[in-house]
Amino acid sequence: MLATYRLRFTISFTPISILKSLTLMTSKLSSSSILTSIVIASRFLSVWIALVLLVLVAYVFAPATLSRASFSAVLPLTSFLAITALGEMLIIMTGGIDLSIPGTITLAALVVVGVAGKSDEKLIPAIVAALVVASLAGLLNGGIIGILKLNALIVTLAVGGIVYGIAIAYSSTIARESAVPLLFSSWLKNQFLDISVILWISLLVTLLIVLFFRYTTLGRKFQSVGANSLAAWILGIRVNAYVVLAYVIAGFLYGLSGILLAGFLQSPSLVIGAPYLLGPIAAVVIGGASLTGGLASATSTWAAAFFLILLSQMLRVLGLPTALQFVVFGLAIIGGMVISGDRIITVIENLFGRRTEAE
Repeated sequence: MLATYRLRFTISFTPISILKSLTLMTSKLSSSSILTSIVIASRFLSVWIALVLLVLVAYVFAPATLSRASFSAVLPLTSFLAITALGEMLIIMTGGIDLSIPGTITLAALVVVGVAGKSDEKLIPAIVAALVVASLAGLLNGGIIGILKLNALIVTLAVGGIVYGIAIAYSSTIARESAVPLLFSSWLKNQFLDISVILWISLLVTLLIVLFFRYTTLGRKFQSVGANSLAAWILGIRVNAYVVLAYVIAGFLYGLSGILLAGFLQSPSLVIGAPYLLGPIAAVVIGGASLTGGLASATSTWAAAFFLILLSQMLRVLGLPTALQFVVFGLAIIGGMVISGDRIITVIENLFGRRTEAE
């Protein structure tokens, strides 16, 4: 009996059987990793499909939307929205939200005008001052939300009101004829490789965020906090610090967007930030991020911003009444949220889950 058992044991662990076992194990791991990649990629797929469909529709029904003259207006507007949306994306990744964007953008734009006072020599200090002010607004948001644990929606709405009030008070100290330095506005109108400087800046910001998440330890820890804050805390990651960091970087990006808007318009007004209350949130969600926090894609967020601006441009080219433009634009946002990343993930997981059970 013992000899028979040893014989069976030896046969079952021959090199061939071990090789088969390893092959089976490897194939399962490979299938699992492939499935994970498919699931993650599918979260951000809808915005690219929507963008392709929009281009096709515009090509057929409103070809002027895709003209060079049209894109000269679309691309700068896309850049402003994309930079702002990337800041909102960082906050949404932590499970928060930011409604203080209009006030922050407005204050940053006015600070550039007020500090520079049309003087090219004061341009750098003016830009630095605007970025610092915007970052401080983000720090205020992050400190209250991350440390005091108050509701992000209420806090950012309140801080936005405070910042906008400061912007109104500050605007009263700026002369009516004030504008950004001519050197700055002229530089923003330049093109490099036939592409606007403003667009290059938005693409550079997007690339830096992609590299930050993919190749830095800080970026990977930030993603961990967004995916599961409790697990990140158990692993020793300072969750509160990363939440504060998200709001500070977001404030910096809002300030950058405000500075670029000021240079683009030359003489910014108190309503310069008004269009950026809900647009950035829509771009982030349509780009595949989840409002509950977790993974997000900087490139998909940029694509979603381009989709929203191109859609608005197409509606104007079609000559639709303003009221109908708002209706169609709102329906498009709702449609984007209906096919958001979370819903796609659920469908794919159910599909593969049933297939696995069948096997």
